[in-house]
Amino acid sequence: MIEAFRDNGLNTLDHSTEISVSRLETVISSLYYQLNKRLPSTHQISVEQSISLLLNFMIAAYDSEGRGKLTVFSVKAMLATMCGGKMLDKLRYVFSQMSDSNGLMIFSKFDQFLKEVLKLPTAVFEGPSFGYTEHSVRTCFPQQKKIMLNMFLDTMMADPPPQCLVWLPLMHRLAHVENVFHPVECSYCRCESMMGFRYRCQQCHNYQLCQNCFWRGHASGPHSNQHQMKEHSSWKSPAKKLSHAISKSLGCVPTREPPHPVFPEQPEKPLDLANIVPPRPLANMNDTMVSHMSSGVPTPTKRLQYSQDIPSHLADEHALIASYVARLQHCARFLEHQEPRTKVEADHNSHLCVLDSPSRLDEEHRLIARYAARLAAEAGNMTRPPADLSFNFDANKQQRQLIAELENKNREILQEIQRLRLEHEQASQPTPEKAQQNPTLLAELRLLRQRKDELEQRMSALQESRRELMVQLEGLMKLLKAQATGSPHTSPTHGGGRPMPMPVRSTSAGSTPTHCPQDPLSGVGGDMQEAFAQGTRRNLRNDLLVAADSITNTMSSLVKELHSG
Repeated sequence: MIEAFRDNGLNTLDHSTEISVSRLETVISSLYYQLNKRLPSTHQISVEQSISLLLNFMIAAYDSEGRGKLTVFSVKAMLATMCGGKMLDKLRYVFSQMSDSNGLMIFSKFDQFLKEVLKLPTAVFEGPSFGYTEHSVRTCFPQQKKIMLNMFLDTMMADPPPQCLVWLPLMHRLAHVENVFHPVECSYCRCESMMGFRYRCQQCHNYQLCQNCFWRGHASGPHSNQHQMKEHSSWKSPAKKLSHAISKSLGCVPTREPPHPVFPEQPEKPLDLANIVPPRPLANMNDTMVSHMSSGVPTPTKRLQYSQDIPSHLADEHALIASYVARLQHCARFLEHQEPRTKVEADHNSHLCVLDSPSRLDEEHRLIARYAARLAAEAGNMTRPPADLSFNFDANKQQRQLIAELENKNREILQEIQRLRLEHEQASQPTPEKAQQNPTLLAELRLLRQRKDELEQRMSALQESRRELMVQLEGLMKLLKAQATGSPHTSPTHGGGRPMPMPVRSTSAGSTPTHCPQDPLSGVGGDMQEAFAQGTRRNLRNDLLVAADSITNTMSSLVKELHSG
């Protein structure tokens, strides 16, 4: 966040300066684009959508009048409050924006901060509970006294915090426990696990609620909403709880750490090198103009080439240090004869060297020491033999080649996996041609099965008819035998005074025969065989044999047709 402010120049603007909506969009865009570069490829965010959502929310919360402008302090307060990070770091940054050079909080700026930050809950319709009032500052700091950083942090991070800022630590706790998993069953909705906060009743045994049921006021069994509940933001296994209890009983648990570390009361003054340190060369520039001053007379401008040539770079650094040493010697001699505050005047093309106090000399000495340390480090790097450099270069080249080969193999493996997956999907899914052929094949198969069933039924009927004919023949043979013994001249069709039974066709299914009998009289009683063996009644016997042969041939043809189908 601070990097985005610096990239867009907000750190150099006064807090009351107003910026346009287009510049605010530029700040938010740089913020999200830098964030997306640091995220892995699997966690990339939709930059355009995020920019649009945040920009519209900030305009709705801070520019309700539609002026199209926001103050720098409003932008800093809102973005610093809503960004991800530790609450301690946010409060330290906010205090740095509200304090003076001595580290004391300015109450007017704190009041302005409350005005800006309390617009956030107002934008989500929580204004009646957390809106700004004239007494908001007094609710945070009742006594008008000097507020340093540690006292400010103690008040803001207290439990409970000030009434108007109760939502701030709650927002951080919600963001912290958003993905916390609790392998515990909810006693109301019976969910097997919980995400977020977990609430445990202090009166009912092992009664726990998930955050959704607790916030909606659900209760079941002997539990009541009036019971005291304890909020848990993490889950500990029973073994860890037991070890913690044993350690606590034995006095091995360390004392509770303070909510925040103690910071020095006086803020550390940054090294002011605005008049001394030249601007660092940009990455896309090949050279930089640096002006040197020595003995009060401006020297001509010298061009330092910032290139890959290390000796020339070191020579430039040495020349820069030499100019600083000459300048320090001149200033020291000048201080011996003049007032403590002196101006070294130069032409219109030179800088003004202002010496406010002897501490300025200490800063320049520290700068020289820093440059000397850097030169020593670079000189040590130069003393390495060329063999080491070539060896490192070859090793790096081999590593790059190996990485490229592995990437190519990985790409080929992924392509092969994709090809196999497509083949498997194509094999598992029927093609349109197969889908068109399947109904025809199924219809033919159904017709063949139906034809087979019809043939089997017909064969069964013929077998039943054959059996009945054989039984009828058996009866006729008995009748012929009886007539032959009684009156030989009696007609066999009128003997016995009863009509001949006619064969009845049956459609009941029977077993399929596996072979046909070769003997036409097989399966017939002994009387029938004896009658057919005699020479009498030759015509009737021949007729019966022809009928039996026709039945047998018909059955044989049916069996062959069934086997061939």
